[in-house]
Amino acid sequence: MFTGIIEALGTIDSMVDQGESIRLKVGVGKLDMSDVALGDSIATNGVCLTVVDYSPHHYSADVSAETIRLTGFAQYKPGAQVNLEKAMQVSSRFGGHIVSGHVDGVGEVSRIIQHSDYVEIWIDAPDDLAKYIAHKGSITVDGVSLTVNKVNGSEFMLWIIPHTLQETVLGTYKTGTRVNLEVDVIARYLERLMLGDKAASKKNDISLEFLAEHGYLKK
Repeated sequence: MFTGIIEALGTIDSMVDQGESIRLKVGVGKLDMSDVALGDSIATNGVCLTVVDYSPHHYSADVSAETIRLTGFAQYKPGAQVNLEKAMQVSSRFGGHIVSGHVDGVGEVSRIIQHSDYVEIWIDAPDDLAKYIAHKGSITVDGVSLTVNKVNGSEFMLWIIPHTLQETVLGTYKTGTRVNLEVDVIARYLERLMLGDKAASKKNDISLEFLAEHGYLKK
């Protein structure tokens, strides 16, 4: 479990093909590795990875073909910067929101607008994630816990302050950059709860008809 508060910027040192997976080696920058052990989890651009080797300056993890297919790892190359966060401890300050490290989809930066004291970033999300993205709700972008400031269909907007731009990979974004998205887990649970007894059915997708039937839409 993570909070979406990035602890350090890392750099991908190498990506070694292992057939159905890759062995990823990440330079950890300023990330404190003194309490890291084999088997620990480190969120890498929002993807929960298991440490299989480490030193004070790096860690290695195996990334499956499925993870590569479903995340931005398909586009990553050695030298790329990545956001890093160690798994939270019970005694940790909870500064962001509940982040599982399981990416729901890959979005694309559609617009970047510079303002005097912040940057406005618009991201196109996959259509099937649009229903989980709400104005003033939480979303995780490349592992960063952020507040959605505006929603337009499947496109949403974020206001990013200079500190976040400096301390995360958000400062490197350009139009067309593909980003890992994890929606708020609370939205996922609410969707399931709304199904009620129908949750046990193999046909349990929420439709417009279902929402209208239960008073969420006007017929």
